[in-house]
Amino acid sequence: MLSRTADHLFWMARYTERAENTARMLDVHVQTALLPQSTDDAEQGWRAVLGISELLYGYNQKYDKLTQKDVIDFMVRDPNNPSSIASCLRQARENARAVRGALTTEAWEIQNATWIKMQSYLQTNALEQNPSDFFEWVKHRSHLSRGVTIGTMLEDEAFHFIRLGTFLERADNTARIIDVKFHGAKETQSHKQGQSQSQSQSQSQGAAEETGQLDFYYWAAILRSVSGFEIYRKVYRDVITPERVAELLILRADMPRSLLACMGNVISNLHHVRNDVSADTERFAGKLHADLKFARIEEILEAGLHDTLTEFLERIFELGNRISRDFLVPLAA
Repeated sequence: MLSRTADHLFWMARYTERAENTARMLDVHVQTALLPQSTDDAEQGWRAVLGISELLYGYNQKYDKLTQKDVIDFMVRDPNNPSSIASCLRQARENARAVRGALTTEAWEIQNATWIKMQSYLQTNALEQNPSDFFEWVKHRSHLSRGVTIGTMLEDEAFHFIRLGTFLERADNTARIIDVKFHGAKETQSHKQGQSQSQSQSQSQGAAEETGQLDFYYWAAILRSVSGFEIYRKVYRDVITPERVAELLILRADMPRSLLACMGNVISNLHHVRNDVSADTERFAGKLHADLKFARIEEILEAGLHDTLTEFLERIFELGNRISRDFLVPLAA
């Protein structure tokens, strides 16, 4: 396959997955914003959303203050934000159009219809009236794109480059969600503990119960952001704890959006598109997969979750560069 064609297919899938992940992050923050919290906590939550996608600098360049409405508008509509949902779906459609002949009719029509519907959607006030409905629509269109790809395309190199882009992007986004959410939860918990220590015993007991309820909704929201709430209940059948949430989203191979599951799929699809110069990239990916496969959550927490995830993101970034070098960048004439 021509490297230019592979590049378009790979990035079509990455942009589609990125739009879905952005919708997931925004949706869970819209839901958690309804919980009782201080103005500072609410602002910190939306600041974390921007931080996940490394968009805080771009947002601050455009807006004087941080509000929920402006963050949503910036991450959904803004054509100058390359990671906004509108920009991602436009780029996915443009990449699909460039390799129209490599896709089935159904796969192309999903991308094209999604972009057309998106334009009409954003010309109304539907996003402001019910943002959750819009985010569900974005997720549904991404599900359709994946389903049509699996259900209609020949499992040749084109298929595997699409799947490779999907799982590489998903691994990156899942790691960012875990890192930012756990860091935010730790700060919030420390703040709550500081408040309860200055209260009377009866007040402290009530505050502890309230904190426990908020913790449940907080961790439940994190699980729902990666479609993991029902899976958690099925696997653990117990109360939600941060350690088990981390284990589910990092080390469970049977959890579709976990880091281990994503890397397993990256390894599988790399194997199908291997070429004469990709052996080092396969070894690099295999080492990252093995480090997850044989890890224990106790060891990860002892070493530091933030440090572990930071290293994972650096290695995922390097893996993406290696894939571009070996498969996607056109050879110089």
